[in-house]
Amino acid sequence: MLLRRSNALMLRCAALLLACLLAACAGLPPRVVDQPIRSIPPSLDNEIGRVAASLDTTHDGFSGVRPLVQASFALDARLELIRRAQVSIDLQTYLLGNDKTGRLVLRELRDAARRGVRVRLLLDDFYTGPIEPLLLALSSEPNVEVRLFNPFVNGREHSLTRWIDFFADFRRLNHRMHNKLFVADGAMAIAGGRNLADEYFLRSEGANFIDFELLMAGPVVPELESIFDIYWNSEVVYPLDRLASRLGRNDDLQDDFEHATSEELTPLPDPTPETDMFGDPPLGRQMDSGNLPWIRGVAEALADTPYKAFGRGAYAAASLAQRTQEKLAEARVEVNIVSPYFIPGEAGIARLRTARERGVRVSVVTNSLADSDEPLVNINYNRYRVELLQAGVELLEMSTTQLKRSGQMRRLLRQARGRLHAKLALIDRRQVLLGSMNLDPRSDLINTELGVRVDSFELAHALIYAYQMDHVEGVYRVRLKPDGQSVQWVGTGDVQNQVLDDEPDSSLLTRLQLLLFSWFVPTDQL
Repeated sequence: MLLRRSNALMLRCAALLLACLLAACAGLPPRVVDQPIRSIPPSLDNEIGRVAASLDTTHDGFSGVRPLVQASFALDARLELIRRAQVSIDLQTYLLGNDKTGRLVLRELRDAARRGVRVRLLLDDFYTGPIEPLLLALSSEPNVEVRLFNPFVNGREHSLTRWIDFFADFRRLNHRMHNKLFVADGAMAIAGGRNLADEYFLRSEGANFIDFELLMAGPVVPELESIFDIYWNSEVVYPLDRLASRLGRNDDLQDDFEHATSEELTPLPDPTPETDMFGDPPLGRQMDSGNLPWIRGVAEALADTPYKAFGRGAYAAASLAQRTQEKLAEARVEVNIVSPYFIPGEAGIARLRTARERGVRVSVVTNSLADSDEPLVNINYNRYRVELLQAGVELLEMSTTQLKRSGQMRRLLRQARGRLHAKLALIDRRQVLLGSMNLDPRSDLINTELGVRVDSFELAHALIYAYQMDHVEGVYRVRLKPDGQSVQWVGTGDVQNQVLDDEPDSSLLTRLQLLLFSWFVPTDQL
C-alpha cells in the first residue's frame, strides 16, 4: 500500500512537472491597450493638499523634505497618509509581505477605497504568490486596481511552478522592478529603500533592516507621480485580473481577507514615540496643527525606464546607476556611500581611485558577511576590499555584534539581527542621493530603480547626525594588515576596539561554502 501511494505521488509530481514544462512555452497574454490612467493633481480641497501647500514654493521652486530614519515613524507616516487621503493613493513596491505589516497596509488601502479614494497598487510580481488571494480580494473592491510588473504566467499558484516558469523564461523574468514609492492625494510622497514587510519596520523576530526614506512635498511630487504613471501605463505592466485565477467566489475571497487582516492576525504596531531623533512629533500630530517644519531644498526625481525589463539594448536612456556615478564623480571634497550590497567592479574601483587622487575623501558603509541577507554579494565585494583600501577608501562593515553594544539598538533589535538596507550617498555634505538602488551590477543592468537627489545643506547634516557619519559606531572598520595585501577588522563602540584577522562572526566552513557557490553565480547577476 505504501509503495503504491509513493508511486502514485511520484506520478502526480511527474505529471505536474511535465504540465508545467509544457505550459512554460506559453508567453504573456496579449495586453489590452487601455486609455492611459494618470495621477490626480493635488488640491486645496483636501487636508493633505492643504498641508503640503503650506510649503510656499512659488518663487524658489524648492521642495520640502523630512527624513524618515526611524522605522516606527516611517510606518506611522504611511498609515497616517492612507487614513487621511481623500482622493488618491499610488503605491509602488518590490515586496509586499504576507505578514503583519503587509496585511495591515492592504487593510488600510481597502478601507481608503471604501471611503471613495482611488487606489492604484503596482507590485513587482516576484513575491506576490503567498499574498495573491488577498490581492484578488482587494482588486475586487470599487476604486481599486492592482497591476503587476513583468508578471509570471504559468503556475502562479505554487512556488515550485513559479520557479519552473522563472528558469524556463529566465531572460525575461530575471528583470525585476525594485522601485519603492508612495504618493497620497498627489501632494505628499515617500521614497527610499523600505519594502512593505515586517523586517523593514523592526517588527520581525528574526532579522531587521536599518533603512532610510524621505517624506516629500512640493515640485518633486509631480515628478514622482509622472514616474509612477509611466510605469502604470507601460507595456511591461499587467492588471492582476488578467493573470490570476479567482480562487473561489468573490465573497469567499472577501471573507478570507477579513480574517487574514483581522486585528488578531494583523495587530497594529506599537505606539509611536512622542518625538523622533530630531525632536519632531509623529506626522499626524503635526498635520493636525496644519503646518510641517519642512527642510527646504532643490529636489529631483530620477528612475530607470520600465522598458529596462526588455533587456540590454532595449532602452536608450542612461540607467539610474550610471547617472548616480556621474554625480559622485562631481564631488570636490567628500563622498559618503551607504549601500547594503556593494560590488564596485573594476570600473567603480577606477572611479573611486580617481576621486582619491583628486583629494576627495571616500567612505563606504556596507554589511559584514555575517549580517548580509545576500552573502553571495558580500563574497564578491570581498574581492575588491584590498584594492579599495590601497586606493585610500575607508571601509566600514555593519555588524549585529557591534550594533548591540549600543543600549538603544539592543532594545530596538531585541533578539533579532540587525542588517543595513539604506541606500544613500552624500556628496560634499550638501547633496543627498537616496532611493531603491544598490551599488551593484543587478541595479545597474537588470532591475529598475527609483531615486531622488536633494541639494540641501540642512538635510545632509541631519543625516550626518542621524547616522553618526563623523564617528560611526555599530560597525567594523576594515583596514590593511602590515603586509598591505590582506585585511583585518577593528571593532567600534567599546574600549578595547578588538582587532580580528578573520571575517567577523562567520565560520571558515560558511566562508568556504559561499566561495564555492559564488563560482556558479555570475557577478553581473548580483
